[in-house]
Formats: sequence, structure tokens, C-alpha cells
Amino acid sequence: MAVLQKIRQRSLLLILIIGLSLLAFIIGDIINSGGFGSVSRNVGSVNGENIPVQDFLQKVNDLSKQQQGISPTQAANAIWNQEVENILFGERFEKAGIRVSNDHVLNMYAQNPQIAQNPQFQNALGKFDKAKFKEFLANMKTTNPAQWEMVERSTPMVENAAKKQLYIAMLKAGFVATDTEAKAKYSEENDKVSFDYVYLPYTVVNDNEAKVSDDEIIAYMKKNEKKYKSEPSRDIEYVLIENKPSKEDEAEMKSRIDALLAPRIVYNSETKKNDTLPGFREVTNVEEFVNNNSDIKFDTTYVAKKDLPVEHAEQIYNLVPGQVYGSYVDNGYYKLTRMMKRKANATAKASHILIAYAGGAAPNPNIKRTKEEAKAKAEDLLKQVQANPEKFAELARTNTDDPGSAQTGGEYDNITPGQMVKPFNDFVFNNPIGKIGVVETDFGFHVIKVTGKNEAVQLATIAQKIQPSDSTSDNIFTQATKMEMDAQEKPFADVAKSLKMNIVPVNKLMYNDENVQGLGSQRGIVVWAFNEDTKKGDVKKFDVPQGHVIATVKNINDNGLISLEEAKTTVLPILRNQKKAEILKKKMTGGSLEAVAQKNGSSVLSATDVTFAAPNIPNVGPEAKVIGKAFGLAAGKTSAPIEGQSGVFLIRAKNITKAPELPNYATYTARLKQEGRGSVPSRISTALRNRAEIEDNRAELNQ
Repeated sequence: MAVLQKIRQRSLLLILIIGLSLLAFIIGDIINSGGFGSVSRNVGSVNGENIPVQDFLQKVNDLSKQQQGISPTQAANAIWNQEVENILFGERFEKAGIRVSNDHVLNMYAQNPQIAQNPQFQNALGKFDKAKFKEFLANMKTTNPAQWEMVERSTPMVENAAKKQLYIAMLKAGFVATDTEAKAKYSEENDKVSFDYVYLPYTVVNDNEAKVSDDEIIAYMKKNEKKYKSEPSRDIEYVLIENKPSKEDEAEMKSRIDALLAPRIVYNSETKKNDTLPGFREVTNVEEFVNNNSDIKFDTTYVAKKDLPVEHAEQIYNLVPGQVYGSYVDNGYYKLTRMMKRKANATAKASHILIAYAGGAAPNPNIKRTKEEAKAKAEDLLKQVQANPEKFAELARTNTDDPGSAQTGGEYDNITPGQMVKPFNDFVFNNPIGKIGVVETDFGFHVIKVTGKNEAVQLATIAQKIQPSDSTSDNIFTQATKMEMDAQEKPFADVAKSLKMNIVPVNKLMYNDENVQGLGSQRGIVVWAFNEDTKKGDVKKFDVPQGHVIATVKNINDNGLISLEEAKTTVLPILRNQKKAEILKKKMTGGSLEAVAQKNGSSVLSATDVTFAAPNIPNVGPEAKVIGKAFGLAAGKTSAPIEGQSGVFLIRAKNITKAPELPNYATYTARLKQEGRGSVPSRISTALRNRAEIEDNRAELNQ
């Protein structure tokens, strides 16, 4: 309900920008830092078409005025992806002759619920009114030219979105599934095979019997270059030396905040006498006292018991006005808390079932019921709830038109006065716990049950952040600097071990990454790792919010393949299993499955009614290659050893049970068509990128 109420209060331009999800990026600090160097005038190019720097920066600069909360690197990466997509799809639009009109562009806005459901742009039937929307844009053009220019510059992006929608629709329309494909799918899912087998898992061979060299791993990746292709990357390691207070610092801070409880004697230069100032317990101007001594200013808000710090809630809530609790530690602060006031019925808890109707505020376009029908349904639900109040949550989940509370059984907790629309608010706060009734608002009819009322308290809290002293910070800085210097001469691991510091590995760090594992946003570390002057083994200290990071470059990967370290987790098992398979195949000799099993101390096992669509062998797992072989083997015949996913198999076919023919395969045809069409957007995007020649100069952003 609170969310619904606020829809009307939102700024329209913000809705346009956020609602389209096309204009959500900032890059302000890139512009402020000078943007690109003189190396290139382009951010990059796609199939020979350049992405000019100035155009790139202008677009994101416009958006930076409307959107906050995204980092410059995230913005640059997102804008880059958008520009690449625009060029790739733009080529297809041109070849397909796709054009869009103003109506197409308006339809893009109309498809966004935040715009289409705004009452400002709806007609009497609650439908999106293009004329009203055009009128708004026309007014913006005259009343706010600056904002209009931004919207006008963003129009090509909306046009591209409209073209892409038409293009994808064309591709989907051209996707078909034949009866032959449907019949094959039916067979995959319903034909069944049964067979006996002997299975020797790869684990029976020790790894040292199947050693794989680094050269073999690299050779395998080069042979399968497309699969293991990678952008340049870096592997780094770092140690974090936290800048945190010592036990002595904490004791000093506790002593200092505790001193605020007692009266203090200070010299008054005007009267030339000593004055006794009251402590926190006795002071009358509490707000001034808190603001003069706290890192967090005085707050008049009333809070419920459940919103107090869990470990201290009971003691704080039970204070009488004027009493003080503390000092205590909470969320990195030393605190003293004084009870000011209590207020009954400060917040409420209620459950509701919203029955909306066509034409109501923020309607769901799927709702067709009239206002009269909505009222009748709400009154019927009221009778059901009154007859059995315990069914309220169940009825809410299955009937409410409020998506914000459907999953909670219609419940809203901690409702404050004025948070909900007035009829809802008045019912909740003017009725006792347990009261059930129906009220009407602009959103529809609500069946409401008041389930709780909460007392709240006003508190005065002095909070002082627990921080290291200057002396402690200096010592930590000295330690970090010494480690940086020592690691220039000695192995990084040895230096870290001597200081009892944990080394954190970060593998496959990409140039356009921003976050560093365990540290959050640390673009500076990424840029340093990729600097052309930074070599393998180099060490550097970085100041971060948590303290100091001493980092070293462990591996530089510029050869176009994934790093050797990463390959050892993916490629090494493949090559090792191949070698193990050759060893195991030599053990699978004999006249029958039984003979092979006896020779290897194994057993002949059976797999019954396995389908190709679900190629799982009981107690083994997925083995598509083995199941495929079984379907192609005549009854009673024994296969050659098969290299499976988890080991080597020898199988003897028993029988194949063919699924009965269907009168038609329309259901399977429709399913294949739906699945195929659903995958079109991602598949066409991937295909276009794979075929494109893309030059990425974003590295110049930080030169």
C-alpha cells in the first residue's frame, strides 16, 4: 500500500529515466578526470563503426544528472554494452529495412507500468492516454528546456529499443518447429533403454599415475581455443592490514564517554569562576548536549522495541523517562541512551486484502471487474474472514491485488500514522486490535484486519564511533609500509607468514572489473595490476577504507587464453581423466561383463528404463555418452569400453522399449516452438557478438 500511494508522488522525469531501464548510468568522475587521453578519439569500434568519445561522454553525462548510486566503472561498462548492442542490431535493422514511427516510440513508454499506470497519463477507463503524454512532453519543452534537451537526446535510444522489439518479433515469427523434431523430442523423453554394465570410476587410479604437465594443458587450450578464449586478465594476491583500534584505544573511548554521565567542573572565563555542568542524566537541554557530544545528531523519531539493538532492547525499553543506559557497544559505536518519552499506538500492524477494479489508481491491466463487482467480492471475503479469522492469510494470498503484500498473507507491520492512504490509515488507528472491516480507497476495496498496536519510545543517544587513536593508526601505517618494502626483496608469502597475515588470492581479474574480492570497489588496484609498467611479482601498498592493502601480481595473462591457474580447475581434470581412461580400458578385457567384473573386483550392475532426455545411471549420475551408446546397441551385444563422465563403462544391451506412437505431436511441436522463440533474444545477441570485430579502447579511460 505504501508503495502504491507513492506512485502518484514521483517525479515524472525520474519515472521516464528509471522506467525505461535504458538510461541508468553515470560517468561524472570520468569526465571530471579528463576522460580519454590523446591516444584515441574513440571509445572503441564495432565492425569498423567508431564510438566517439564525446558522444559517449555526452550521453552518460546527461544521465548522471538524473541517476545516482552507480559507480563510474559500472556506468562505463554498461554504456559500452549498450553502444555495442546498438551498432550490432543497427546493422540488422538497416538490412531488414526496419523503421519506427512516433507511435512505436510512445508504445515503448506505454509498455512500462510505472508510466502507463501513472494516473496523470490515464483516461477515464484507466488506460494509457498517448495524447496526455504528448501534452506533458510539449509542456516540458517550453517550461523546462534543459530537461527537454536531455529527453530529446535520449530519444534515439528509445527508438532503438522499439526497433529491436520489432526485429526480435520478426525473428520469433520465423522460428518454427516441425513434426519430425517434435516426434524426436517425444522419443528422447519416452523411449527407454535397459542394460547391464561394469563401471570403473576414474578415482580408482591415483592422480600421480596420470600426471598432466602445464605444456599439455596449454596445448589442449590452444587446440580448443574458442572454448578457452579469454580477455587479458591478472591473478593477484593481497594482505589486508586493518586500521582498527587497539584494546587501549577502546578502553580510553569507554572512559571518555562514561565521563559524560557525571557533572563536570569547567572554568568560566566571563565570571572567572569554576562552573559545575550537569552530566547526561541531569542535563535539561538534552538535544544540545547530545549534538555537542555525539557523532550522530539527536533524533526525535519514536521507535518500537523491535527496532532497538537486539542485545540491549530489553534494558533500554524498560527505562523510565530520565534514566540512562550505558555505556554499551552497538554497530561500531560506544553509546549512552537516555529515555525521553513514551507514546501509545505509535505504530500498528494490520493485514489487508485489496480488491481492485478497472479504472482504479495504479490498475493491473489484467483486472476487468467493475467497481460494483469489486465491492461485492470484498464484502463476500469479509463474511468469510469474520466466520473464520484464521483463514485471513490464506484468503489474502489467493485473492489480493496488492503484489507488495501477497506473499506475507496481506500483512503490513510497523505502519506509522500517515503512511497509508487516509481511509486505510483511519481504520487501522481508530479501531481496536481484532477489528475487521471493509474500506474504500482510490486503489479499490480493502478487507482489513487490525492485528496489533505498538508503543514506541523517544530516545536520546550519544554515539561515538570506535576509532583507532592517531598513535595506533601511525603504527599500523608503519607496519604496512614495512611489509611493502620487505616484500620487494623477499617472497611475498614469506613476509606475510612472518607477520601472521592471511593472503587472499584473486584470480582472473579483468581490466574492466571494479570490485576486488574481499575489498569491494577498488578500481585503483585493478588499474595498477594492468599498468604496462607493472610486472609479475611487483608489490604495492594501497590505502582502503578498511586500512591498508599490500598487493602483488602473481600472474599476467595476455595470451588470449584463460590463465593456467584457472585452467587447472577446468582443463586439468579433463586431461587427467583421459589418461586414467587409457589405464582403465586396459583392465577391461575378458570374454564377458562378468569376467571383467571379477578381474577388477567389481560387480555387474543394471540400469533399467533410462531415457535419453534424462541420461542418469543409478548411483553414478549423468552419463549421456553411455546412454547414447546403449540406444545404438543391439540386444545382447556388448560394447567396447566407453569413456564416460565419471569413469569407464562396459555395457551389454538388454532391450529398448519404444514409446507408443501418438495420434499427433502438436503439444510437443508447440512446446519446442515456444522454447525456441523464448531463446531468440539471447541467442541473436550472442551470435552477433561472436561474429563481430570489436575494438575496445576503454583502457584509455584511466591513462
